[in-house]
Amino acid sequence: MLGSSAVIATIAVKDIDAAAKFYEGTLGLTKADIPSPDPSAIMYRSGDSAILVYQSSYAGTNQATYASWAVGDDIESVIDDLRSKGVGFEQYDNLPGVTRDGDVHLIDGLKSAWFKDPDGNILNLVNQTM
Repeated sequence: MLGSSAVIATIAVKDIDAAAKFYEGTLGLTKADIPSPDPSAIMYRSGDSAILVYQSSYAGTNQATYASWAVGDDIESVIDDLRSKGVGFEQYDNLPGVTRDGDVHLIDGLKSAWFKDPDGNILNLVNQTM
């Protein structure tokens, strides 16, 4: 039923202006020309998908990954680029079967790296392609 429909990740933030600076300036996303149900929210285009960033008092309370970007073999260069823009990466050393090479987590041939937005929302990069 939903397998052929587009999906939009929704990310709660405390400060929409600070979030816009991060998602546009740091991550390089562009605003989408898609109407949002919340006029104070910002819809971003990311590849063939979208991210809705909206203001909420619950921002930063999710302890799991909000969104992942499939960056393929460019994962190391994307990490380097984000690091040059001040993004710090998370290290999760308690994941079963996972080893780490610097900021990159290795999981059976899969490479993954996690980072947070200004509100502490967990975001992810993975060396897969879609």
